[in-house]
Amino acid sequence: MTRIVLASSNRGKLAEFNDLFADIDLEAVTQGSLGVADAEETGLTFVENALLKARNAAAATGLPALGDDSGLCVDYLRGAPGLYSARYAGEHGDVPANNAKLLRELEGVPETRRGAFFICVLALVRHADDPAPLIAEGRWHGRVLTAPRGERGFGYDPLFLPHGHESSAAELEPAVKNRLSHRGQALAALRTRLAEWHRDRT
Repeated sequence: MTRIVLASSNRGKLAEFNDLFADIDLEAVTQGSLGVADAEETGLTFVENALLKARNAAAATGLPALGDDSGLCVDYLRGAPGLYSARYAGEHGDVPANNAKLLRELEGVPETRRGAFFICVLALVRHADDPAPLIAEGRWHGRVLTAPRGERGFGYDPLFLPHGHESSAAELEPAVKNRLSHRGQALAALRTRLAEWHRDRT
């Protein structure tokens, strides 16, 4: 079985990725379990940051590594919060403050100008200097609501209304959200690429 380092210490992501790998003889382990520190996210794009994370984990462990980066891009705000989605209000991971700031920035903006999309980029490198990484991307389009709705999900989910739905991302059933979401789309694309990559290795 081939081991892959997940460039994260998030146990939820680990379970999600191992479900994805179940039938292609791959196993993911978190970089935290191997004593690897987080990479500094200095990239200017989601792709660059995903690659920085993956290369950092691969360099520290000598194993193939998978990095991901994701965020919310709002049209009216020229793509913000974007790369800074997790620390939009200043402190990393302060969800209530991030959501409150987003609502303030969009105060008075009409529904027709509140378009937004979630993006997730996944990057797999075979080794730290891999010149041809596998890249998968997913985008989930919708708009930003004027007030939070729903108790499920996390991050900006209560403020995001997907196109074609009357429920916010935080009101959707988890199975539905996972199928529609930016991460779900990126994982589906990665799964196809991974199966090909693994077949070529064996």
